This record gives sequence, structure tokens and C-alpha cells, in this order.
Amino acid sequence: MSQEDLAQRCKVSRQTINAIENNKYDPSLVLAFSLATIMDVTVDELFLYEMDGE
Repeated sequence: MSQEDLAQRCKVSRQTINAIENNKYDPSLVLAFSLATIMDVTVDELFLYEMDGE
């Protein structure tokens, strides 16, 4: 799925999807759940949080 396709399905810009992919933007919870649902994964699988130094 292209960034443009995903953006349209989530009702955001392609630039927003690009920024999320490049760790330059943290999506809202609503957007995170939308992305996970569309991609048929859990939010945990889509966004792996790592603390500094771990």
C-alpha cells in the first residue's frame, strides 16, 4: 500500500504518513488505532517504543 493510499484511508496527508514513518511525528491515539486497523496489526506491533539506554 502506498503512502498516498494509506493517507487517504486515514484522512490525513501523505506528508503525515511520511513523517510518522521517519519518526518525525507521533500520531494521535485515534490515528494510531486507525493505522493499525487498516494494516491489520496491533498498535504495539506498529509502534515499538524504546526508552533511551535500554
